[in-house]
Amino acid sequence: MTRLTTSFGFSSTADEVAHGIDLSGRRAIITGATSGIGVETARTLAATGAQVTLAVRNTAAGEATAADITATTGNEDIHVARLDISDRTSVNAFVQAWDGPLHLLVNNAGIMATPELERTPEGWEMQFATNHLGHFALTTGLHGALAADGNARVVVVSSSGHLISPVVFDDIGFHYRPYDPLVAYGQSKTATVLFAVEASRRWAADGITANALMPGAIATSLQRHTGGLKTPPERRKSPQQGAATSLLLATAPQLEGLGGRYFEDCNEAVPVSDGNGWASGVAPYALDTANAERMWEVSLRLLS
Repeated sequence: MTRLTTSFGFSSTADEVAHGIDLSGRRAIITGATSGIGVETARTLAATGAQVTLAVRNTAAGEATAADITATTGNEDIHVARLDISDRTSVNAFVQAWDGPLHLLVNNAGIMATPELERTPEGWEMQFATNHLGHFALTTGLHGALAADGNARVVVVSSSGHLISPVVFDDIGFHYRPYDPLVAYGQSKTATVLFAVEASRRWAADGITANALMPGAIATSLQRHTGGLKTPPERRKSPQQGAATSLLLATAPQLEGLGGRYFEDCNEAVPVSDGNGWASGVAPYALDTANAERMWEVSLRLLS
């Protein structure tokens, strides 16, 4: 498989990547769209003419974000819907309320390094439940809407943190091993990449592709449990730069029909054999098709 490269790179912005793209008549959903790169992803998609739904926990913040996006882009077709991605009831309600085809789903919401072991009412570890399992339930629940479009894309915001840990299938929930905030984060982000791999395989006949990405180091509320961004200033990105790779996967003509890949800095990442300080690249275990199929089956079983 040839590695996909583009003319964009580390410093590219979402607006630059999406320049000249027309998504008029297309419908997009973005989770976690009231802060950080989620806002800029939504803003740039709105600028392409897409109908954008902000799927957010705080609908008041969502309405304020929608008003700001309309003011800056002129697109009035911005909607707000409540979604708590870690709450099965909320996910199910969102899915049931959606009507019609869906062209683009951006699984952007996430949490990082919660200091203490937290569990959902079902007993799932919170980072795994939020970063992977909730988005798995959302995306599979919207499969019919994505298939109805006939050429739909799923964009999965992962992280270089996946290099910290593979999915430990024998103890995903930290029932038998000590809880480590960053290991749990890494495992959850590996799961998101595996989801993109398997979704692309299973849904190819429906015209659905899914790709995962590392947005880069951006100072947002995501780092509230880690004491702030530790990345050297020269390796940091603005939210507009951080949203660029999401926009590439959402809009680039070069990705037509291509799925199951992992990108960073607007280009497909290079496989690495070690964590290299979880700086860059993609771990082979995150793209492994057997792991991806197993992750899918485990996720279905957990949600059954």
